[in-house]
Amino acid sequence: MHPYTVIFFGPQGSGKGTQIEKLDAALRISDPLQRVVTLQTGRLFRALAHKQINYTERHLSETLDTGVLQPNFLTVVLWGEAMIAQLDPLAHLLIDGVPRAVQQTEMLDEAFRFYKRNEVIVIVLTAPDEVVRARMQSRARPDDTPAAIAERLRSYHTETAPVLDFYRARPHTTILDIDGVGTVEAIHQAILRGLGLVRASSVDQE
Repeated sequence: MHPYTVIFFGPQGSGKGTQIEKLDAALRISDPLQRVVTLQTGRLFRALAHKQINYTERHLSETLDTGVLQPNFLTVVLWGEAMIAQLDPLAHLLIDGVPRAVQQTEMLDEAFRFYKRNEVIVIVLTAPDEVVRARMQSRARPDDTPAAIAERLRSYHTETAPVLDFYRARPHTTILDIDGVGTVEAIHQAILRGLGLVRASSVDQE
């Protein structure tokens, strides 16, 4: 199977984390001989903030729950280190949480060229603000305050959403607009169909 390079795109609460994990599992079933590398920038940030040893870690822990975008350099360092440690041209690559700003797109494209990944698929999970807001509130996480949720949505619409313009104009890029409102399984099936992996879903359900 040709290695997939898939970027999940959408606001917090759109279901990216759940769907990237389900796609990871489906790929491991459909292509068991190949590795699947999943990079979720949010998890990398939280793991770093949890250490609380140096200034970077302490300052990150103070700002991580506010909903503001983290500095580009820190984002690039985290996913860059993860790629260096795990990635090769043959592995399937699934990404969530980057790029979140236009400045990060060129850096990520540079990494794709290094790892010989010309073909990119962007899965856009679409959902109205009121839906993702309700989902974040229902998680009952301490960082899901009304102010933080509002800031995440503002950051997404003003700083992250314009990234899609880059990928819609990028050659060798497929954009899959997926309705993010519905059951987890229905959304998963729509993603598999878009990727041509419907058979993987039937195996996954057995």
